[in-house]
Amino acid sequence: MTDWVEIVVPVGAADVDDIAGLIAEEVAAAANGTEQRGDEVVFWVARGDATAALADTQDKVARWQAAGAAVDPARVRIATAMPEAEWRDAWKRYFKVTRLTRQIVVVPSWETYDAKPGDVVIALDPGMAFGTGTHASTRLVLEEMQELAATPARVLDVGCGSGILAIAAAKLWPGTEVLGVDNDPLAVSATRDNAAANGVAIAAGDALPDGTFPLVLANIQAHVLRELKDVLIARCAPGATLILSGLLTPQAAPLAAEFGLEIVRIRPSRDDAQWSSVVLKRP
Repeated sequence: MTDWVEIVVPVGAADVDDIAGLIAEEVAAAANGTEQRGDEVVFWVARGDATAALADTQDKVARWQAAGAAVDPARVRIATAMPEAEWRDAWKRYFKVTRLTRQIVVVPSWETYDAKPGDVVIALDPGMAFGTGTHASTRLVLEEMQELAATPARVLDVGCGSGILAIAAAKLWPGTEVLGVDNDPLAVSATRDNAAANGVAIAAGDALPDGTFPLVLANIQAHVLRELKDVLIARCAPGATLILSGLLTPQAAPLAAEFGLEIVRIRPSRDDAQWSSVVLKRP
């Protein structure tokens, strides 16, 4: 069982949302998510990675401080985290049945829900850091998936995490071949477990598959999307739709332009306007 610690970043109250977004975007160790606790932003790392993560975070915080943000690298610290088993149980205090879109309802594995007509219900055990689907960036992708006019024959979910997007694809379009990929073996395992719990078939692994897809999903930070740009485009079949999310709103338009594909839509979140998604189409 992994021994976890917290990296804690104190922030001036007015800047908490912005700094949380920057941490998720620019600190590699925080890629799986952050938590806001009052005027602090917290993320978790394995104890063996803590020193490097702390140094990286302090470097980024120093740069943001120089740009005028209410942060101080000297106050960034490592704190003891609760044991992994307790951390997993802590999800149960706040992860409840949630309607993510007009169709999609996510139900924790420890909750029950009586589905209404038209509901697409996803049973989910997110573990600790793979996401519950309630983040604005995930909702944006799910909303875009619902808007697609045609059923895709194949779907590729890059950075599948808990598997929520891949599972949604399998449930929205029964019979569609769905593949998920993530470089974290724990995320791959979570996707496989959640797919099995939902009775859907998803091929999940840690390597990008060959071939092309009519729909490609990538809910990842902007710098990772840039690194994967050529790979993502290469996985798009002619006429394919590419949905990108995990983007702070000021990043969305510039990143969309960098991909060089037709820009179908840039959509800011109705729940949290600091996040946006991009829908692109390959000729």
